[in-house]
Amino acid sequence: MTDYAAVLTANYSGAQWSLNANDYDTLDWLDDTPKPTQAELDAAWPAVDHANQVAAVENARRADYEAQSDPLFFEWQRGDGTEQAWLDAVAAVKAAHPYPPAP
Repeated sequence: MTDYAAVLTANYSGAQWSLNANDYDTLDWLDDTPKPTQAELDAAWPAVDHANQVAAVENARRADYEAQSDPLFFEWQRGDGTEQAWLDAVAAVKAAHPYPPAP
């Protein structure tokens, strides 16, 4: 099901609009640009959904890198740890948070 607000936010930044309960029929287009059709928004949804999923994976990876692999990197840089321990931690974070397949 298309998240119309997500598509409008991603693809029509700066446009003025309001929407009720994710129902296209309630889309009030308050902008001077042409109002997108429901078909246009539906067609754009897979790419927007994928981009949002990728962003979520990147945020999760960033948090785990900071908590898990970054300390090991700095230990390795100081000579207190091994490069392999750091590389293993990076690989574990990537395995825990794989990217979604492209639409």
